[in-house]
Amino acid sequence: MNTFKRKRLLAAGAAGAALAGTMALQAPALADPDDSADVRVTVDIEEIREPGVLAMSIAGDSVALSEDGSTLLVRQFVGTLPTVTVTDTRTEEEVPAGAAWAVLGSATDFTGSAGQAPISAGHLGWAPRLLDGGDTGLVTEGEEVVTVLDEPTQPGNNVGLVDQELLVSTFDSGAVADDSYSVNADLYLRTPAEVAAGEYTSTLTLSLFE
Repeated sequence: MNTFKRKRLLAAGAAGAALAGTMALQAPALADPDDSADVRVTVDIEEIREPGVLAMSIAGDSVALSEDGSTLLVRQFVGTLPTVTVTDTRTEEEVPAGAAWAVLGSATDFTGSAGQAPISAGHLGWAPRLLDGGDTGLVTEGEEVVTVLDEPTQPGNNVGLVDQELLVSTFDSGAVADDSYSVNADLYLRTPAEVAAGEYTSTLTLSLFE
């Protein structure tokens, strides 16, 4: 065999060996059927918290006054304001700095169902009474407001419920937040003895302000 032919055979053999070696390196490995792993997935979902609110509720929508304590000169009719509850579900952080809330009340004139002359709201008075003021001592009832037929218990308070009169309040909303407070009031209507007989109606409006 000549030298040139021998070199061609050796080169072909080497190439075949190289090719065979390459194919052996690329062959896929067989996986173990029991070769597996788990990944634990967790999530922490927080409860949705709605912002707190300041609100007022009243345990009733009417009061029937009945005669009690009349004299020869003045007829008196008394009753009790339904319990008023102020609820604040806000946290202290949700309350604006320096905020204060108050419940105020005012009444319309009493109108007669049969055309009687009206009775001025100045004849209607009240004495607020705090039922539950919490533990802070920062929620207080308003002063008594007497009628135009009474001697004033303090200057300017014998006007009746003709304007917005204080029922209950606090000067620091943040300090009393996240709690509820309740109050009512003794109501009394005082009229001259000669007031016309018949049914009368007035509307007492209570408003919560902050």
